[in-house]
Amino acid sequence: MTTLSNKARKAQLLGGTGIAAALALSFSGAVSAQDAAAEETTFEEVVVTGSRIVSPDISSVSPVHVIGGEMIRQSGVANIQDLLLESPQFGVPGLSRSNSAFLTSGTGAATVDLRDLGSDRTLVLFNGRRVVSGRPGTATVDLNIVPTQFIERVDVLTGGASSLYGSDAVAGVVNFVFKKDFEGIEASAQYGITEEGDDKNYQANVTVGSNFADDRGNMMFHVGYTDQKGVLSRDRKNTQLDDIDLFRLTGDPADFGTESAPFLSSFPPQGRFATGSGATWTFDADNNLRPCFNTNGGTAPASCGDAAGQAIGPDGFNRQHYRTIAVPVERYLMATRGHYDVTENITFFAEGTYANTRSSREIEPFALGSDNIYPASGGLMAIETMVNGTMMVNPLIPQAIVDDAVDSDGDGFRDLSFARRLLEFGTRNGSVNRDTFRFSAGFEGSFMDDKFNWDVSYTYGRTSESQQSNGQVNVLNFANALAAVQDVNDLDNDGSTTDAICASADARAQGCVPVNIWGHNSASQAAINYIAADQTLETRISQQVINANVSGALFEMPAGPLGVAIGGEYRKETSSANNDALTNAGLNAGNALPDTYGSFDVKELYAEINVPILADLPFAESMNLRAAGRLSDYSTVGTVYTYSLGLDWSPIEDIKFRGTYARSVRAPNIGELYTGPSQTFPSGLTDPCAGIGATGGGAAGDNCRADAGVLANIAANGTFTLNQSDLQGISGFNSGNADLFEEKSDSITLGVVITPNSVEMLRNFTITVDYFNIEIEDAIVAPPRQFILDQCYGQGEQSFCDLIQRRAAATATNSAGSLEFINAPLFNGGALKTEGLDVSIRHMTSLEGLGITGDLRSSIVYTNYFKGYTVPIPGADRDPFVGEIGDPKHRFTANMTYSHERFDIGLTGTYLGKSYEDDQFLAAFGLEPDDISVGAEVYLDLNATYRINDTVEVYGGIDNLLDNKAPNLLSGTTFNVTGTDTAADVYDVLGRRFFFGARVKF
Repeated sequence: MTTLSNKARKAQLLGGTGIAAALALSFSGAVSAQDAAAEETTFEEVVVTGSRIVSPDISSVSPVHVIGGEMIRQSGVANIQDLLLESPQFGVPGLSRSNSAFLTSGTGAATVDLRDLGSDRTLVLFNGRRVVSGRPGTATVDLNIVPTQFIERVDVLTGGASSLYGSDAVAGVVNFVFKKDFEGIEASAQYGITEEGDDKNYQANVTVGSNFADDRGNMMFHVGYTDQKGVLSRDRKNTQLDDIDLFRLTGDPADFGTESAPFLSSFPPQGRFATGSGATWTFDADNNLRPCFNTNGGTAPASCGDAAGQAIGPDGFNRQHYRTIAVPVERYLMATRGHYDVTENITFFAEGTYANTRSSREIEPFALGSDNIYPASGGLMAIETMVNGTMMVNPLIPQAIVDDAVDSDGDGFRDLSFARRLLEFGTRNGSVNRDTFRFSAGFEGSFMDDKFNWDVSYTYGRTSESQQSNGQVNVLNFANALAAVQDVNDLDNDGSTTDAICASADARAQGCVPVNIWGHNSASQAAINYIAADQTLETRISQQVINANVSGALFEMPAGPLGVAIGGEYRKETSSANNDALTNAGLNAGNALPDTYGSFDVKELYAEINVPILADLPFAESMNLRAAGRLSDYSTVGTVYTYSLGLDWSPIEDIKFRGTYARSVRAPNIGELYTGPSQTFPSGLTDPCAGIGATGGGAAGDNCRADAGVLANIAANGTFTLNQSDLQGISGFNSGNADLFEEKSDSITLGVVITPNSVEMLRNFTITVDYFNIEIEDAIVAPPRQFILDQCYGQGEQSFCDLIQRRAAATATNSAGSLEFINAPLFNGGALKTEGLDVSIRHMTSLEGLGITGDLRSSIVYTNYFKGYTVPIPGADRDPFVGEIGDPKHRFTANMTYSHERFDIGLTGTYLGKSYEDDQFLAAFGLEPDDISVGAEVYLDLNATYRINDTVEVYGGIDNLLDNKAPNLLSGTTFNVTGTDTAADVYDVLGRRFFFGARVKF
């Protein structure tokens, strides 16, 4: 134990570090260490977030924002993500309840993203130690595994910290510090509901702790349960129907979001059929066939014949009825933490967490196009089949469509294309079951009369996920079922020669049943059973970490002790993701997705030093130099170096200046290194060889003519000529890259902390101002395919030409020399930068001077982002994200709490500044970056606690007190989360909601 003087304590607190939790400030609002009153108190030596030196005098020279346990308790959040996102340092989460319904994996997961630089660039720790990932192939931690009611505090360190914590701490660190030395029993139960009566949620938590062995040890257990029911799009009036902005119709930004019209899908459940003659056929609600299709209703087109001029339809499909605003999430959580003093100087410690998370999703039935079944022909389906030398027509097709069909591709068979919503197959549902287990155990102690501290630990974590999905189809079976012929020979032995059977005898032997797609509810259950295909995804992630550290004071210097820390770490990670066979082959009407497996390990050594330069001098109350370095040897990228240098200077007791420079890295993760080729079908590409002749065309012409297929095309047509199938038939594969190397980041923070205790009227204020600048180079990105084409043919870059494959000769549907594959593996070629200013103002005072019993505490945390942009590939223009939706230039959170002996009342306001639509999206419509904006939003949350006695308290609150409605973004804009008609991961989509509960402590 070390007794701190008033001056030493204040110096310790100025860093805004994890020691703040030891002060146990209990008020509703984000706290920092500066909020403590300066008085002589006894403290144990601790490790603060932002330093590995164990000392009572060490503080972080980088800004650390602390969210106190009392704020967590009073907020009533089921998932800590909801509270973290109120802090302006956090950007749009990569995964949340409101943006993961449409994903093939990750449904219901919850992640954080400091400075909006990517979730993989934010390192998440439990009690200063690493946590196993929640998503295969990544380093992203799923915050569903965090036992919210077991948290003592959350330390948010902003700025690069790889020299202290290793890879991934590029944007910063989020350190969850759990309770310690808890004694007694605390139980709570909570219920919440929205004003609309949906998204009901339930919580129940029990924490038990006790000392044992004459107080030489302590053991704690925590069990928690949460159940968030979720919200469907059809349950809210504003999302019951697919809409399209008038902006999309008029091209006038002034109309954007002012009013809307129905926008129904052109993939209807009754089918839409194009025969090649110019007509598009469909069925009305009574299954009457007509030669026209009217997506949204209104005046009938002339192609409807007698119905021309009459209102018909709409024929389209409302997808919103089957979509989700917020997915349901159910969690079972357990946590434990304990320690035992083996001797006076050696302590055994252990901690463990277990989480089971279950989530599900519902989206609209599959939209099947004939191109999903017949990609080689560009989606043309033959309606005739040659059987024993006889041409036979599919008898299930209406005769009018048969008569209108033509042979579009010249193969001798009449054909058509179709689009159909597979309503009979049901909605696409997915269920996810994730299990995460983590434990850490080790020994810690001191030697040389407590001058040095040491610890050694082993941490193991494992995440397993099982995902089951339905609503897809087996495209091979579907093709067999569509190739139906009349059973003139009664091959199925049912006594009828007029019914339909599958044309292929092999398919019939495997249970093929013809499918009728012509009209509403026309597919039989037998056909559905034959065609339907479920999907499975099984993942497993493991992490092992061995860590050893020694720290303390080497010797006393004139200005104080020279603090050092040295240590080593070994870490091994593995990850696997296994899809079902149909998904692997791309035979479920989706793209081919490979299985991924990989592992890596890393051996690391680090050192940190704190040099006290000046103390107790005029204009130098204190001055300290901090330096840290880490040497890491990866099995994948080899040896990398990270380092940091920091300085803090207090010219007087009330002011402290601080600054850091840090070089950080992010090694490529398993998914980026080892993900196999995943097929995609890009659109909107322009072939640089189009129109090239036998001569001319400059460098592009020479590079194009170097391909034999292109030369053959030119010889046949005079110039390189493409048909529609060529444009639609371009494919390619996205993949990892085993040759990736590490991303590098340079970050600078400069700040000042003002605690004007010498000024009576300001002594209860704390003000911090910190400038930050983070720049990432060699960012891991996938090159855009148009860029690949331009670099190959315009610049002659062979490395890009190697990614392109053209057809050597003409096929039945494609021209010689046409593009077949453009592959896009990941590479180190991007860049990111963000820059801005954080300002924090805190105040606390007793109201007794006003004749009011109680205390008032308030805080404001504000961030002004100056700039933030990405450079997707070398030589490309900057793509700004700061100022756009989700990253407003101005954000702040303000809190005010009144505390009385019996009750607390707190009010929190969150401000999101005016934002703009994505500049790339706007440019596609010929608009300027500031043509379409979304106004500022202010959210207010109210909470209150009443202590009935020393044992029982009741609490409650209202979130989104003003019932702010999320801005309508509509029509497929960049930030529109499917099913919500807004940026659901930015703005509140649930509206006003209430929670109330009770706690018992004894």
